[in-house]
Amino acid sequence: MADQITAIELDELNDVDLETKLRESKEELFNLRFQAATGQLESHGRLRTVKKDIARIYTVVRERELGIRTAPGAESKEA
Repeated sequence: MADQITAIELDELNDVDLETKLRESKEELFNLRFQAATGQLESHGRLRTVKKDIARIYTVVRERELGIRTAPGAESKEA
């Protein structure tokens, strides 16, 4: 997985891909927390990065719900 996801990269993903990315990030966070609890975690900075990525994904999803952002291919059809 990449180091950090940007909001611009998330804008390019559709809703299904965003949900998949969220699920993958949550799974990675779980694994990192498990490693931290057992003393096997080498990079504690990765925990912070994954948490921020998850928050960024939630922000994009919420902004799409509110109409602040639009999903790719979902152009507004005004007649």
